[in-house]
Amino acid sequence: MIRNYFKIAWRNIMRNKVFSFINIIGLTIGFSAAFVIGLMIYYDYTFDDFHEDGDRTYRIVSEFTDPDGKYYNAGITLALKGAIEDNSNFETISEFYIERPAKVENRLNGRTLKWPEFVIFADQNYLDIFEYKFLAGNKTEALKNPNQVVLTETRAAEYFPKLTPTEIVGKTLVYNDSINVMVTGVVENFKKRTDIVFKEFVSHATLLQTSRKTEIAKRYWINTNSNSQLYVKFKENADVAGVQKLLDKIAYDKTDDDDRKFNERRYFKLQPLSDIHFNEDYGIYDWEKTQASKPLLQNLALVAIFLLLLGCINFINLNTAQATQRAKEIGVRKTLGSSRKQLIGQFMGETFLLVLFSAVLSLILSKGLLNVFSDFVAADLTFSLFKSPIIIVSILILLIIVTILSGFYPALLLSKVNTVSVLKNQISIGNQKVGLRKFLTVFQFTIAQIFIIGTLLVGKQINFLLSKDMGFNTDAIVSVFSPRSELELSKKNIFAEKLKAIPQIKKVSLGGYAPASNSINSTNTTFTNGEKQIKSELQFVFGDTEYLDLFSIELLAGRNLKNDTINEFVINETYSKILGFTNPEDAIGNLVSLHDRDVPIVGVMADFHQRSLKSKIKPMALKGDWYRNYFSQYQAVHIAFNNTAPEQLKQTLEKIQNAYNSVYTETEDYRLEFMDETVANFYKRERKVSKLLNWSTGLSILISVLGLLGLVIYTTNRRVKEIGVRKVLGATLLQINTLLCKEFLILVAIAFVIAVPIAYYGITNWLQDFAYRTTVSFWIFLISGCAMILFALIVISAKTLQAANANPVNSLRSE
Repeated sequence: MIRNYFKIAWRNIMRNKVFSFINIIGLTIGFSAAFVIGLMIYYDYTFDDFHEDGDRTYRIVSEFTDPDGKYYNAGITLALKGAIEDNSNFETISEFYIERPAKVENRLNGRTLKWPEFVIFADQNYLDIFEYKFLAGNKTEALKNPNQVVLTETRAAEYFPKLTPTEIVGKTLVYNDSINVMVTGVVENFKKRTDIVFKEFVSHATLLQTSRKTEIAKRYWINTNSNSQLYVKFKENADVAGVQKLLDKIAYDKTDDDDRKFNERRYFKLQPLSDIHFNEDYGIYDWEKTQASKPLLQNLALVAIFLLLLGCINFINLNTAQATQRAKEIGVRKTLGSSRKQLIGQFMGETFLLVLFSAVLSLILSKGLLNVFSDFVAADLTFSLFKSPIIIVSILILLIIVTILSGFYPALLLSKVNTVSVLKNQISIGNQKVGLRKFLTVFQFTIAQIFIIGTLLVGKQINFLLSKDMGFNTDAIVSVFSPRSELELSKKNIFAEKLKAIPQIKKVSLGGYAPASNSINSTNTTFTNGEKQIKSELQFVFGDTEYLDLFSIELLAGRNLKNDTINEFVINETYSKILGFTNPEDAIGNLVSLHDRDVPIVGVMADFHQRSLKSKIKPMALKGDWYRNYFSQYQAVHIAFNNTAPEQLKQTLEKIQNAYNSVYTETEDYRLEFMDETVANFYKRERKVSKLLNWSTGLSILISVLGLLGLVIYTTNRRVKEIGVRKVLGATLLQINTLLCKEFLILVAIAFVIAVPIAYYGITNWLQDFAYRTTVSFWIFLISGCAMILFALIVISAKTLQAANANPVNSLRSE
């Protein structure tokens, strides 16, 4: 019997090819989005879910507040561990320090790694919190003493490519030319997804032999370093809330009176291990990877749900509209003894066939969609994840849900047909449910309208961000960074002189980072204005006397720095106003206290945006290379070009690299950044959102207009005789087309009215993330409404004009 049901279902699908095609397209788009987005959500939510007792593992982080807002640091002061390590709520407490050595050597085989990534100085307890599988060595002794190191198998293979883990244990590595460290263990890499990406674990006590020895030995409360990490594992049934209260008390007790006076506070917070992957305030350890975002994943999930709903709505609309055509079939089947339960089973079978076919097609398309959404997905998120048992079960559940959602109501409606009425030809099921179809059509077009409005406004904001004047020149400027181990200035000067000899280069400047970057160097300063003392955080950019000119930063008052080493500031206009000066000229000559040193203000420069336009302009000062005798703050050579024609630029860049290689002959650490690319990278996520909306808009419009096309086909076919009569009685083509279009265009207009306030609310909330934002223009809503009406009109007219042009003789022949 079941076989017979599927045979009938297949015949009905093939008999109504257009409607079946529309249903399959709608469901396929919805399933494809759901599969890919579901895969992305599964991927991100399964990071670090494999650690034993991971739910009891927390990182302690720092949060700062002042009158200007909140600031976050993933690290803590080194003194904190000693203040809490005896607390009875902890099973284990571990500290480690992230320190990237300049080079590590295996002198036996001549292998050297320069600036190896993911090196930490960890204590023995680290191996108790994070369970690594030891391939060689003794876990209980591996990091107990100074000058010991544990390597992951991948890092061990880089240092000792031909040795087994057992042979590697006992070998020696040399860090930064002077620290001899013995390998005491080799561990297996984590096989599952993790943000704990470290590959090299040096014993924590070894830090006392590095340049950090004073910082580690003294353990100051005043210093917070993002490299200093502290993890705790709680006991079963521990009082986590009580520990948080203890941390709050410690933070308050260790706040000095000066900070309290200016309403500045520091807090220590417990961050669950599962939160690290998503919390952008504190970041992840692999900075090159894009931080996962819960709000973005939630929005993606909503997109998938809406696209699936649109496909289901098409199915409901078209199947209820077609009910009249199947009434006689149902009447005959009931007369021959079919029960309502059997009829529902048959119609659900038809639905399942369409759903299954759509799902299979979606799986095929999903592989291509992963490439389309490559900006959203990590490199290791591949199609093979579909083999995961959880994913397979989730897909099967989704198929059942969609089958019920799409097919159950039409099946109920069709199965309750009155047999007598059918056989007397007195049935009109499709007409009875017009109200539901209208509601669902309005819902479809409301979603499409919201996507259109959102796409236009997000695009407008991104264009505003990229085109807004940053306050300095971003065109035709590159920054070439010195090797990380190069602390002296002599080679930078030689490199700069070589660059000046290249004719295509207009100007060269030595300095730190460019005016806009992700780097922050700041400190607290005080200024006494009469009897009033003003305390403020001041950020710094470092540059020589050419720095302002090269970046076209305007000097509003005073003068530029006299030279690179003199102690004086050129402050920005924002800092001038914080100090109480409405006129930049008035700030010249005043002294700012910095670490018990009074520094004169010699100039005021125009404000510029130091980071993305999400954040406000901060108080900032240009300073020279004050500590040159110990280390140079000039990390880069900034270069402005005369000519940026593609061919000319390519030749100039080759000359720059040749000059670099001639000066830094022993390194391949060549880093060049274009200023305009740096600014554009501030808005990676916004461009991702824009791309997402573009796709969502296109797909929602496609599903909606296909559904509308199906309804128009059904309506015109049902009214073909009415159209013939109207033509015979003298109705024009325009009148008939208007009559047929009016009903559907009214529904589109209603959808527009509903969509506008919803879209306005959503986009206004999104724009709150930006300190500088575009206006929500009325014309955006007008354009979106007109666009949707135009799409609908084209689709409707394509069929209605065909029906209106038909010869009335053919439609009235049977009358």
